[in-house]
Amino acid sequence: MAHEIIISGQSCDNEGILSMSMLEVMDNSSAGPVLQATEILRLRHAIRGDLVLPEDAGYDPARKVWNGMVDKRPAAVMYCADADDVVTAVNFARSQGFLLAVRGGGHNVAGSSVCDGGVVIDVSRMKCIEVDPVRRIARAQAGLSLGEFDAATQAHGLATTMGVNGDTGIAGLTLGGGFGKLGRKHGLSCDNLVAVEIVTADGRLLRADATENSDLFWGIRGGGGNFGIVTSFEYRLHPVGPLLIAGSVLHRYEEAREAMRFYRAFSSNAPDELSLDAALVTAPSGERFFSISACYIGPLVEGEQIVRPLKEYGTPVEDRIGQVSYLQIQSAGDAIFPRGRRYYWKAQFMREITDQAIDTLLAGYTTAPSESLLVFQQVGGAISRVPIAETPYANRDALYDCFPISIWDNPADDETHIRWARDLWDAMRPFSTGGVYANNLGEEGMDRVLAAYGENYPRLAALKYKYDPTNFFRLNQNVRPAACV
Repeated sequence: MAHEIIISGQSCDNEGILSMSMLEVMDNSSAGPVLQATEILRLRHAIRGDLVLPEDAGYDPARKVWNGMVDKRPAAVMYCADADDVVTAVNFARSQGFLLAVRGGGHNVAGSSVCDGGVVIDVSRMKCIEVDPVRRIARAQAGLSLGEFDAATQAHGLATTMGVNGDTGIAGLTLGGGFGKLGRKHGLSCDNLVAVEIVTADGRLLRADATENSDLFWGIRGGGGNFGIVTSFEYRLHPVGPLLIAGSVLHRYEEAREAMRFYRAFSSNAPDELSLDAALVTAPSGERFFSISACYIGPLVEGEQIVRPLKEYGTPVEDRIGQVSYLQIQSAGDAIFPRGRRYYWKAQFMREITDQAIDTLLAGYTTAPSESLLVFQQVGGAISRVPIAETPYANRDALYDCFPISIWDNPADDETHIRWARDLWDAMRPFSTGGVYANNLGEEGMDRVLAAYGENYPRLAALKYKYDPTNFFRLNQNVRPAACV
């Protein structure tokens, strides 16, 4: 029997070629139309949700996103209560010529879920989830955070691949691919999608799955928010937990070189059930360490045997590996990445961690600002066995996602933190595949978007031209319509 939970409320020329004048209109400029009083009144009555304007008391909280570096002032924020509200909001923004941003969890580093002078369509209040434990399917609205999703599915001993921070929105995570602790065993979040409901640029609410609008279903499984606003997702679920073998070991920085070599060897031979991430970390005190974290998706006794070499290696200053609930694992990073702090990172994929790469990382990390990290996120496993053309997510041959992360609070320190992350990323480029995970992209230009989608990009661009020929949905890791390529 299904189980339902409600969480807190509810232009082209005649040859089909986009002209230069149209392309000029399609930029991200804050200049645009102005909401008139009659339009405001009509909108307030047309939607079940809330319309927040600059003069409203709740405007400043409404325009904030997770990354404190992002400070944008939209003309309106429309909190949608249901798919009909999303249709109304899309039709309004398109007909009035407003720049449009779409927000779920608002967790992406680039802050593209809010804009200057445009309309923000916010689906974060759409939080209904229905779990069918017999069919092992979850139907989840787009406003859910992964913490909320996981809590509902774990009530039945089930889960699917989600990210690593509890307040991340499931929508943006899934549309860009979706990494998580279950990925090496069960694939990406998008690999576990069964169907979606999506509002397209012309205001239609469509179902997309393997048989109905199958081209659109292909495009949203890694192609980001380029094709519309997904209002609900259907996921395939797997038996997981409630307890798993998971946790981390912490090594002194003086031992980091050998510990990284151990991590390389241990992770390269890991079974699909084992996910191993690692990080160079700087504590607020300035002390530095190398951390290896593990999560075993399988029987507890078996997991204890599998992770024993990790616990027995070296002389760690801390060993926190043991039996941990899946929900606790999924929220373990929340304290490190709270909303409102300033964040910057640049990511790239790697197939191996060579000795030269280790030396380069350690040299670059000597200048890391306080609280900064250098992260290895392990991928591969089941992710790598999906054919590249199966979904837009193209970097299936990668084994690690490697990225420096800067975290700070004072705007006066922006340059120092950003420069450090960029310099270390540049130093690591010779060891990368050249690819990048779309969800880890900031505003880095078209070359980096191409690096995310690789050989799948031409098909994405053609699909974009079919469903969004004017590039209405462009505040994202943007795929331009085929005629623009």
